[in-house]
Amino acid sequence: MLLNVVTDPSILAGFLTDASNVTGRADGLVRPRTTAEVASVVAHCQANGIPLLPSAGRTSTTAGAVPEGGWVLSMTGMQQVFDGGVAEAGVLLGAFQNELEAKGRFYPPDPTSRHECTLGASIACNSSGARSFKYGPTRRWIEALEVVLPTGDVLDVKRGDPIPADWPVPAWQEPRLKTAAGYSPSHSLLDVFIGSEGTLGVITRATVRTLSLPADVIGLLAFFPDRPAAVRFMVAARAAQRLDPEGALSPRCIEYYDANCLWRAASRTTVPAGAGAALFCEQEVGGAAPDHHLGAWLEALADAGALVDDTILAVDEPSRARLLSLRHAIPAGINEEVVRNGMPKVGTDLAVPDEGLDEMMTAYEACPLPFALFGHLGDNHLHLNVLPRSAAELSEARAFYDGLARRAVALGGTISAEHGVGKLKRDHLAWMVGEPVLGQFRALKQKLDPNGILGRGNVFRSSSL
Repeated sequence: MLLNVVTDPSILAGFLTDASNVTGRADGLVRPRTTAEVASVVAHCQANGIPLLPSAGRTSTTAGAVPEGGWVLSMTGMQQVFDGGVAEAGVLLGAFQNELEAKGRFYPPDPTSRHECTLGASIACNSSGARSFKYGPTRRWIEALEVVLPTGDVLDVKRGDPIPADWPVPAWQEPRLKTAAGYSPSHSLLDVFIGSEGTLGVITRATVRTLSLPADVIGLLAFFPDRPAAVRFMVAARAAQRLDPEGALSPRCIEYYDANCLWRAASRTTVPAGAGAALFCEQEVGGAAPDHHLGAWLEALADAGALVDDTILAVDEPSRARLLSLRHAIPAGINEEVVRNGMPKVGTDLAVPDEGLDEMMTAYEACPLPFALFGHLGDNHLHLNVLPRSAAELSEARAFYDGLARRAVALGGTISAEHGVGKLKRDHLAWMVGEPVLGQFRALKQKLDPNGILGRGNVFRSSSL
């Protein structure tokens, strides 16, 4: 029996946009509470050619949760958590992780929006975050999925299950770095759905892989006179972590903040004189004493030319509070400027190989408009936030972004390291993979979704299917 379809415009209005600030349109809303209800809705839409967009926390920055007509499938009614790292797709990721940690287990993926996004959406986008430097993206932490195919059939998939022989799986070379752009070329059936952005199936339940919860974590905010000094430290710390992932110097994240971030934070918190860049890092403390790690960190910081005496070590509650206040001051300052400007910011999500990092950072810093540069330096994945002040500058910012995307591709990088393609990066994906590979993506989509109803507009333009 088909669920009640909500058509009240005042209710639909709350499901037409996401964190991208793009607004779409929809004819109806359905709110399933079971996998069987999801399957019924999907089968009905397939049979009747009704576009259907899975939606949850709407934290997408690429308009992935913005409907282009048809129905919205809200997954927020499916939030049960079971034993063994199993949960329904609509549970908030952060709440799920909190439940695991209360039992001494650790699920590493940590997208910034983890307290607002859902488990299913994070899997559909192969989300990452700061800790992906050590632990990688979501893909490697998923053991099994329950998926409703675009035909309404329910599929239970486990790690290692083969792809059906008649599925035209894309054969292409993904960049050998953190990426969330395009369909996976894997031979694993599970990987077909992870990162497919809700276009190949609706994830209804997941089983994740967990670790023992780290005994403790040291937070550290180090200041540097300039970008080269910060990068020198990152390169040394990254080399040490790659050599010994559990060693004295083995960060689980290395996050960068440029001078523009620091001066925006200075009105809210204390920033040392002479600081031109900063790195936020975390070190897990295992069996060794904290001093074992701290000695190695401080020595490496001194060797790189850091402002060692100004380093904030978060080893107790007061120091953690001070560190968090500075970290929160940076996005707060940027958001206030966006409001004052009355224009949306334009943010990048590009990543490049190690050898392309310096060229890419130089290209970011050549931005002709006000900007702030921060993000996942250890993964060569930085977010340039361009802050236009007029409609003309907004157009200039978008053109500058396009140039950066082409440069990242030329360097062997990706047009999306963690946010996915959605509807805003479809042209960028074409630049990255080329039309023959896009044709392979379309062939897989058409095989699983004959009428092109699911996640319409994501990854491809609707008219190109």
